[in-house]
Amino acid sequence: MSWFVYIAQAPTGKYYTGITTDPSRRIQEHNRDEGAKFAHDQGALRLLYVSPEFSDQSSARLREVQIKGWTREKKEKLIRGEWK
Repeated sequence: MSWFVYIAQAPTGKYYTGITTDPSRRIQEHNRDEGAKFAHDQGALRLLYVSPEFSDQSSARLREVQIKGWTREKKEKLIRGEWK
């Protein structure tokens, strides 16, 4: 099973980073209030970035934690394809 890290943006402009096996489905779940409290509090999420696939959940989680520690500027560079 392939895993992905994704970055979504709320109407407030805040970013949400998570992992899933199906980014499109996960965004739909968030937007139906079946996901993180963040989406419920911030409003409907818009998918901005999906990573290359990871072969296991653990590897995807490590990357998620790394990205969550980044500055907003660095996340935006990743979203634009200017950072890896």
